[in-house]
Amino acid sequence: MHRILFVCLGNICRSTMAQFVMTDLVSRAGRADEFVIDSAGTSDEERGNPPHHGTVSKLRSVGVPVLAHRARRVRAGEYGNWDLVVYMDEDNGWSLNRIFSGDPDHKCAKLLSYVPEDSPLRPRARLRDGSVRDVADPWWTGNFDDTYRDVRAGCEALLEALR
Repeated sequence: MHRILFVCLGNICRSTMAQFVMTDLVSRAGRADEFVIDSAGTSDEERGNPPHHGTVSKLRSVGVPVLAHRARRVRAGEYGNWDLVVYMDEDNGWSLNRIFSGDPDHKCAKLLSYVPEDSPLRPRARLRDGSVRDVADPWWTGNFDDTYRDVRAGCEALLEALR
């Protein structure tokens, strides 16, 4: 059983999109019974809110089912509940390190770190200095297409890594 928690700041855009995309990918692969997938935020700002309308619209346009969801904040005590805690940007990683008081089991990773170097993803998942790029944040840009591109590539690569 693979237990994956996707994390972003508010849990209404990127992490929710990743949760729904990954759920759809494992379902289409006939592997749904092998996974527990959820999402959370590092803040309480959006607690209780549904997914952002831009996330819902983008997912519906590409045929990814939108599931029932209300934003929540990740809790320190749930570190042991997950095999992987997959975050969207460096700030999320920093916040998770603070919330969990570290990452002793090395289960926290940035989503685009799963995308191989030779991926056709544009812009590339890695920056010139070799660091892993953040998933595009539609909260600031309104561009849910770029976010979906990044989330889809990261989730496909993650699923491949879990074969």
